[in-house]
Amino acid sequence: MKINWRVRFNKNNIQFIIRCIIAVLIPILTYFGLEQEDLTTWVALGSVLARALNNPFVIAFTIMNILNLIPDPTTKGLGDSERALTYEKPE
Repeated sequence: MKINWRVRFNKNNIQFIIRCIIAVLIPILTYFGLEQEDLTTWVALGSVLARALNNPFVIAFTIMNILNLIPDPTTKGLGDSERALTYEKPE
């Protein structure tokens, strides 16, 4: 399984980075019954993240959510295509 991580986490691939952030936040917000409006300060966000890190269920659910972003739906299996491995920037 080869994945072109350099392109996926590239500053030009904002869509993927935003999807990763959402993949982390959604399970945490859902488990604790929160909405975006509840996280209006850095202190509130830090408190929720600390509670999430102390909860094995939330950690496992968040990891599974992130793992769902990894496979390229245009290729067979979990890795990138041979062509995608040669990319220098998102195409």
